[in-house]
Amino acid sequence: MPVQRTLFGRPVPAISPRKIVVLLATISIFAVITLVFTLPSSIPAGPSLGKFTDHKISLPKLPKQLSTPSILNPFRPAAHAPQYPQNSTSGESKWYENWNWLSPFSSSVTLDENRSILPPLSKRYPVYTYYDHTLDKDEELKDAENELLLTWRRAWWAQGFKPIILSPAEAMNNPLYAELQQKELEPPLKTEFFRWLAWENMGSGILCNYLTLPMGTYEDPLLSYLRRGQYGATHQLTRFEKLGSGIFLGDKPQITAALKAILANKELNSAKDFISAAPEDTFFVDPHHESLAYYDAQTLDDKYSKIAKSVGTAKGLGLSQLNKLMTSHLHSTWQNIFSSGIAVLKPQPAHMSAMVEPAWTLAQFLAQCAESPLPASCPPNLPRCKPCVSSTPMKVGTPPAYLNTSSLYTIGTVPHPFTFAALTSLRESIDVRWIRREMERDTWVSSLTKRTLGTGVSGAPRVIKFKEAVASDYGKAHSLWITAEKDIPHDLDWHFGFPIPKNTTDTGKSETPVPGPERRPQPVQDIQDGPVATKDEKVKETTILKKAKEFIKSRTAPEETIKGAIEAWNLADTEAWRFARAFLARSRVERLKWEDEEKKYAGGAGAERGKSEGWGRWFDD
Repeated sequence: MPVQRTLFGRPVPAISPRKIVVLLATISIFAVITLVFTLPSSIPAGPSLGKFTDHKISLPKLPKQLSTPSILNPFRPAAHAPQYPQNSTSGESKWYENWNWLSPFSSSVTLDENRSILPPLSKRYPVYTYYDHTLDKDEELKDAENELLLTWRRAWWAQGFKPIILSPAEAMNNPLYAELQQKELEPPLKTEFFRWLAWENMGSGILCNYLTLPMGTYEDPLLSYLRRGQYGATHQLTRFEKLGSGIFLGDKPQITAALKAILANKELNSAKDFISAAPEDTFFVDPHHESLAYYDAQTLDDKYSKIAKSVGTAKGLGLSQLNKLMTSHLHSTWQNIFSSGIAVLKPQPAHMSAMVEPAWTLAQFLAQCAESPLPASCPPNLPRCKPCVSSTPMKVGTPPAYLNTSSLYTIGTVPHPFTFAALTSLRESIDVRWIRREMERDTWVSSLTKRTLGTGVSGAPRVIKFKEAVASDYGKAHSLWITAEKDIPHDLDWHFGFPIPKNTTDTGKSETPVPGPERRPQPVQDIQDGPVATKDEKVKETTILKKAKEFIKSRTAPEETIKGAIEAWNLADTEAWRFARAFLARSRVERLKWEDEEKKYAGGAGAERGKSEGWGRWFDD
């Protein structure tokens, strides 16, 4: 019989064990809540205990009410995707220009997984030259002049300008043309007037002889000033000391005033050139022009007499030799800028030899010396340059990580996560199970930025650092980034500003008539950093790389699932690959659009002629 308990002589009702548990739980919860809300207020004011700790953690202060819903909120309202311009695609590459291009993941802005955010295109200010294509000339001379114009266009385009060739059509469109025709002037001076009439018809900008080339770093103060397009600060036209009629800067009102003043000059018929016919206060003469090279007749006579004699004997052949000299100087200037050599990036180098081989070959060509009629010569603006000699070419290395060094040029090969995973694991087939259980996340971009960001950093800041290396003003002038699944673009001459050489020249040093092998200077061999694939490994890497390229181009439904899984598992690597692909595609679209506009003028002068498409010609060996 159960025991009957009493309290003050009265019986106490029995409580079941289940009810006791509920009661105790209620009491415990009440005690915890009371402790949390009453304990802080019960502590007396005094010195903080935080000073006894080794570190402090400051929490961000958030407003009580956010004005906009967080992008991380999965329940935020649906939003329309931004409107994209029509010229924002090229093949499978898609992009959207926005000042928020350093956002780690483009899809957070574009609402499109396959569209990358790129920085808005920098405005290219025009640089004008004048060429009369209507004159009757032999084909050899026309071809030579066309090559000079092409060299001029490439050099200025690579420095961020929009080179435009003017012709008599623009001069005749000027209202002052009729007044000029009434003047009896010598042919050279009349041609100079046509240049100015054509320039004034176009408006503000730079008037440049096509024998004037930019030869300096992208960050050069003068070239940076010219890229800003602000030429009227001095309220005068600007020319440069010792460059004669090589280059002028000015706004349209200044150009118009100078033309009218010179046409009103009563002694114009006896003037030797345009500058001497102008009033004294027309030009501001700038003595600083170290980044401009002008190959006029006086410069050829003083510094390159061999070329000057050739031009005087046979002008077509001489101008062809002059063009080779100018392109070799552009190339050697580039080599002098990047005195530390070329870095062909090779993250996780164990099985990357086949993937970086095109970039490695390109670097070898860039390290060579360009063909030149005067191999040991320097540009006229850099008399103390270091001439390129075949015996000591540029150093080419394959570091595993990106190095932010101004004197080092970087060529990076960006793989799709599938390509990178297949090569690093030497697997010809990949499934979702292997991706989920064995593959590490974002290995490529982590290895690439290890030296600049260290370890223990997530993928988002690494992608930002990568985007800066690719698309910032500094990055695009110091690096080239290609994708592993595409062939190297055939128009890289426009990226560098000079034709990429394939054949070496002599060393520029005197040698005995028949020197023995022991007396010849030994070429410097470039040594790849890290492991280099053996012949058998190279064959296997090539096979895997070929299958990976086919996988990226076309896929079946099951393979599409694998692609989606590997991209979701490697968000940072995928973002880097898409960004590099879109940036390179947009650069090509920009140039082709400009070329399509310019081919209608000046008889199509300055266009590439008789050159095969593609980079196959580089790999004939």
